[in-house]
Amino acid sequence: MSALLEVDGLVKEFPSRGGALRAVDDVSFSVLAGETFGLVGESGSGKSTVARLVVRLLEPSAGSIRIDGDDISHLSRRALRTMRRRVQIVFQDPYSSLDPRMTARAIVAEPLKIAGRSREIATRVPEVLELVGLGSEHEDRYPHELSGGQRQRIGIARALVVQPEVLVLDEPVTALDGSIQAQILNLLARLQSELGLTYLFIAHDLAVVRHLADRIAVMHLGRIVETAPTDDLFRAPLHPYTQALLSASPVPDPARERSRRRIVLTGELPDAVDPPSGCHFRTRCWRAQDECAADPGPALIDRGMAHPVACLFPGAPHLLYRDA
Repeated sequence: MSALLEVDGLVKEFPSRGGALRAVDDVSFSVLAGETFGLVGESGSGKSTVARLVVRLLEPSAGSIRIDGDDISHLSRRALRTMRRRVQIVFQDPYSSLDPRMTARAIVAEPLKIAGRSREIATRVPEVLELVGLGSEHEDRYPHELSGGQRQRIGIARALVVQPEVLVLDEPVTALDGSIQAQILNLLARLQSELGLTYLFIAHDLAVVRHLADRIAVMHLGRIVETAPTDDLFRAPLHPYTQALLSASPVPDPARERSRRRIVLTGELPDAVDPPSGCHFRTRCWRAQDECAADPGPALIDRGMAHPVACLFPGAPHLLYRDA
């Protein structure tokens, strides 16, 4: 199966008082057609910047983004309009991402108007609302008249109305209650199965993407530090940062949860404007050695331990469970 979305050497820098802030630092990955690729990391890791670069809400400083082989990294405004019919985004906060002055029908219809497909509104809007589990009674409601879950369904419907190939999901359930999160995740799984969609799923919690993602990449301070098939990542995380994220992620098995060790990170928090040399995680890493400070930092490669990891001293996850 060929890659539908390819990101190669992606860089994004923002001007800052202390210098340039490199929010995305040489990020590369590919997503197969029909696959869900999870991009996970703490706040400030750069994952949401990657999302906005992929849908070209931001201009990349360097690198390339390709959709089915077509480079979309530096397109004209007219070409961008065509591209966005193929790639759409669902934002984290459904309330702030929806215009409070527009009804649900108008919100969902807007991408069709922009794409010059206004003739399709009368049939396509009710069709896509039904697809996300909403009925005709919701069409004339404003965002404040809808629940959080309903607002996110509107956001998903707006993204789907132009029939995209790729959906970028930027923390789509973070602002929702637990039971509603499960409903939206189940909806996304069903839509992918029915429509053959390809997902780039952004999250800060590994547990959220575990049952939806086929593969996961872990980001720290602008860089991907580990990538693996989902089951492999949860079974044998190699990077200390990934292990720390997993130790903070809830486990549904009570016995397993009680046996877990918590990894409490200590040391100096890195400055995004002036990050540590070499491995950016080394100031909080219990495995750090002098070699970790050497620039440009460890490459993301397979070091003979099943999947690529950007760590000179990757280790088995024996710290995660007391009975491991």
